[in-house]
Amino acid sequence: MKYSLLSFIFLLSLSVFSCTSGESENDGVVSVSGQIENAPEGLVILSRFTESRPVVVDTLELKSDGKFDYNLDVDVPTFYELNLFGQRSVRLALFKEDVQIAYDFSDPESLAITGSKDSQEMQKIDGLISRYQEKVNNLNEAYYEAMSSNDTEAIKKIQADALLLEDDQAKQVKDVINSMGDSFASLAAIGLLNSKNEFQFLDSLVTELNEKYPETKMIIQLKQQLDEMRALSMGQVAPEIELPNPEGQMVKLSDFRGKYVMIDFWAGWCKPCREENPNVVRLYNQYKDQGFEVFGVSLDRTREAWVDAIFEDGLTWTQVSDLKYFNSVAAETYQVNAIPATYLIDPDGKIIGKDLRGPSLESKLKEIFE
Repeated sequence: MKYSLLSFIFLLSLSVFSCTSGESENDGVVSVSGQIENAPEGLVILSRFTESRPVVVDTLELKSDGKFDYNLDVDVPTFYELNLFGQRSVRLALFKEDVQIAYDFSDPESLAITGSKDSQEMQKIDGLISRYQEKVNNLNEAYYEAMSSNDTEAIKKIQADALLLEDDQAKQVKDVINSMGDSFASLAAIGLLNSKNEFQFLDSLVTELNEKYPETKMIIQLKQQLDEMRALSMGQVAPEIELPNPEGQMVKLSDFRGKYVMIDFWAGWCKPCREENPNVVRLYNQYKDQGFEVFGVSLDRTREAWVDAIFEDGLTWTQVSDLKYFNSVAAETYQVNAIPATYLIDPDGKIIGKDLRGPSLESKLKEIFE
């Protein structure tokens, strides 16, 4: 089933920040060295992140005093990971500069990284991820507890808290990235941002990094992905949608030019969509006389399921659908692969908001109309 149950549950995977070999930009050798104290039994494994998964480079031999030294050929900015005996992972961002790692297993806070400035910057990201993941885990536990007890009010509050957490996290991530200057380690934080809402920020970041690290494959790939998203970025005119309403009459999105319009991708089978509908109904009734309109685009498969959901939820705004599920021409145009999904457009037809719902939708409409 293609819908997002909770927007704050997602995997944190470095495969997003993959780095592969390209044309040689730097033929230097990078030294990875350091000392591990009070080490347990096991191996120290060095891996390189590729497009699909981490690939083991080698195992590092510790001397009797816990010291190690290993040389790498690094000709492009590359992400690596040191797995310390299966109990601690250390991420490294390597290019040109040597790196030194010190860690004492008797003190979890003792990790120290020197030499490679990019690898030092990585520690900011790891700290941010760790703190955020702890908050996510707490929300998940509360959510499943509320689900088990069928506490609908608690579920709504947790979902609202999740949206606020996501907004706060985005601000912190951007602050951390800005503090890094032109370090390529910032690429490791890109997956923590909602690319739909943060397109301009990401576009600017990747453009700057491309100037410093030209012809780097991972940056080229990111530029291509952003180019594909550009037509749906904030400030762009929303692409036309022309689909039949329940009576079979063709309706265009552009018919509502002059109003603030929320394009609402939903479906009768989508539980989170149905749970959000009362909130949209309330806000629609509150602001419809001031120039707010909702343009519902259903991804249902049958007219019966679609019309029944409209009636049951009391949706009085314009509804359209080609009843093609996620193969809907509108879903493909707007790159929708999970619902609920929304786009808010201004009277000139330009996109001014994405994925607004719950408190974030209410706040945005209040900002516009009050």
